[in-house]
Amino acid sequence: MNLGEIQEALRERKFDAWLFYDHHHRDPIAYRVLGVREDLMVTRRWFYLIPAQGEPAKLVHRIEAGHLDPLPGSKDVYSGWQELWDKLRTMVSSHTTLAMQYSPNNLIPYVGLVDAGTVELVRGFGNTIVSSADLVARFEAVWSEEQVASHFAARDAIDKVTAAAFQEIGRRVRNGGTHEHEMQQWILEAFRRENIITEDLPVVAVNQHSSDPHFEPRADRSARIKLGDHVLLDIWGKKNTPNAVYYDITWTGVVGKPSEQQRKIFEVVRRGRDAAIQAVESAIKERRKIAGWEVDRAARDSITQAGYGEYFIHRTGHSIGVSVHANGANMDNLETKDEREIIPNSCFSIEPGVYLPEFGVRSEVNMLVRKGSAEVTGKIQQELVEI
Repeated sequence: MNLGEIQEALRERKFDAWLFYDHHHRDPIAYRVLGVREDLMVTRRWFYLIPAQGEPAKLVHRIEAGHLDPLPGSKDVYSGWQELWDKLRTMVSSHTTLAMQYSPNNLIPYVGLVDAGTVELVRGFGNTIVSSADLVARFEAVWSEEQVASHFAARDAIDKVTAAAFQEIGRRVRNGGTHEHEMQQWILEAFRRENIITEDLPVVAVNQHSSDPHFEPRADRSARIKLGDHVLLDIWGKKNTPNAVYYDITWTGVVGKPSEQQRKIFEVVRRGRDAAIQAVESAIKERRKIAGWEVDRAARDSITQAGYGEYFIHRTGHSIGVSVHANGANMDNLETKDEREIIPNSCFSIEPGVYLPEFGVRSEVNMLVRKGSAEVTGKIQQELVEI
């Protein structure tokens, strides 16, 4: 935890304090931002308040009194609920506006982790609760230079594996055949050789399965891949090194020659993807603020104008970090209206898709934003792969 940086961010936003709270590990953000051990046994509520100026304060249960000891600040303890309420009221009494892991109307559920009852309790003391969403993005989604380097290292490995996977699919189809799960396992073996790890398994999806954005190939439901089939590869991973960050891409191809319909749908998706990329690049170049929902709108407007808006059924992209889905701004004006600003040294995916009953197309790239510039960090698919 960098206390000075957190307090500076609070003053910039004119927040009086940031109130952290947890019970039974309901708020993983708190542990990461504060640097508290995530393997603690947490059976009682704890609170940690960082004021915009001055010394932080801790409130912990007597039987877990040492949980926040590594953090700076004064400590108070409680046992009963009345004592908790009294001491919490005293803790927050001189801070009118408190940031908490709360999202009005749960618009950003990734940040809305404090239960409604606790919000009601603190509001009952006369405090105003505001969302910590932008603070979380600053301290969860901003990359160090070492993390940027790890992203590019993962890119080099995964781009190579993806190209080789398409080649291997073509070779196997023409020499005895293969299926989705078998190729997923082939990718995982390639990951092991490249020292790449992943939270969840890569997607190899054929024909109708590619119309399911979160299809999971399994041994008991693995479709065979044949000549003429449409194939989607969604592949993400990071280097097996401390604090490494993810690289996450989706490419599509056809075993043989694509049909006119397949080419048409890919072109619709490509234009939507490029509209979103352009929206980010121009805003950052002009030093104009841009929020995640605006990027989604650019892609969605393009696909809707082409007549396929009803088949674009998910957000345009997500924040990327140590977890493949991180806590920065998502490119979303569909599932949520993500009003968080895209900030320097953050990374996110742009991955619009069109999902017809017979096949689906998604084209995913990663964008890294710097001060005054934004870039796609890997190869950009410009036409369907002829496998």
